[in-house]
Amino acid sequence: MTTAEPASPPAMDFDAIRDGLSQAVPLVRTLGLEYLELSADRALLRLPDRTDLHNHVGGPHAGAMFTLGESATGAVVIGSFADLLDRFTPLAAEAKIRYRALAMGPVTAEARLSRPGADIRADLDTAGKARFDVDVVIRDEAGTTTGEMTVSWALRPNS
Repeated sequence: MTTAEPASPPAMDFDAIRDGLSQAVPLVRTLGLEYLELSADRALLRLPDRTDLHNHVGGPHAGAMFTLGESATGAVVIGSFADLLDRFTPLAAEAKIRYRALAMGPVTAEARLSRPGADIRADLDTAGKARFDVDVVIRDEAGTTTGEMTVSWALRPNS
C-alpha cells in the first residue's frame, strides 16, 4: 500500500508577493524597507541607513530594527503560504528580539521558518490551524550579527 505524499504548494510569484507587501504595509514604505530576496523558506530584507531612523548613538533605532525583523518574518510566511490565504489568516502572535551588537549603517534581516512548511501544512490539514516560529538574524554590512529575533505566527481559519 502506498502512502499519499502531501500535496506540494503551487508555484508562487515571489515578485508579485514582494511588490504586494510593499504596497499593502504602509510602515514598510515609511521605513524604506527593501525586499532583497523572497522564497518559500527564506526572506531577506534591508533597512537603509537614514538619519531619520537613527537612535541616540547614530545607528538604526531599535524599533526600526524590530520592524525590519518582523517584516521579514511576515514576508516568509506570505511567501510560504500565499496559496492558503483564501482560507487562513496569518497573525503574528508573539515576538522576542535580542540585540547582540551595536548596529551601524544599513542592516539586513534574514528570516527562515523554524520547521518545514510541509509540516505546518500538515498541521492545518489535521487541526485546522497552525502555530509556528520564524527565526531572524539581523546583520550589518560586515556580516556581524547585531540582533536575533523569533516571531511566533499563527495561521487561523478565516471567519
